Amino acid sequence: MNHKRLWAPWRSAYVTAIGQKKAGCVFCRIHKERNDKKNLIFKRSQHCFAVLNIFPYNNGHAMVIPYRHAKDLKYLTKPEKQDILELLEEVKDLLDKVLKPQGYNIGINIGRLAGAGFPGHFHIHIVPRWKGDANFMPVTANTKVISQSMAVVFQELCRENQRRDRKS
Repeated sequence: MNHKRLWAPWRSAYVTAIGQKKAGCVFCRIHKERNDKKNLIFKRSQHCFAVLNIFPYNNGHAMVIPYRHAKDLKYLTKPEKQDILELLEEVKDLLDKVLKPQGYNIGINIGRLAGAGFPGHFHIHIVPRWKGDANFMPVTANTKVISQSMAVVFQELCRENQRRDRKS
């Protein structure tokens, strides 16, 4: 049988990291590290931060996460709730400018059975969508094709964020 291959050398970092999981909450750790470039954090606000998802469903898949470790929206304070929604709106505006998607999936998964990969730390996903972005690859090859490198998306989001900060 002749097998076709999808060459994806950038996945080696992910495969290598699987066996090296660090203890504790990944969101708390990357927030406290203050190494935003390494951790792909492209925007911070008073109570929250925005980060590119390293396991994206689509190009530009980001998450908005409160600094404080809370497992559900009901445990956030009113200022945290307001800040997370305002940052979500800012992230959507950045993605609109940089990637020009035709739509979005914005969602919250609470609990592992609901799909939360990190059920102990509340976060909101924002996934840009384009016509034709879901093709045959996930069905036939159990593979999702991401059309642009995260490094490029991160740089463009940071550049646009800095441009907006200078204007205000």
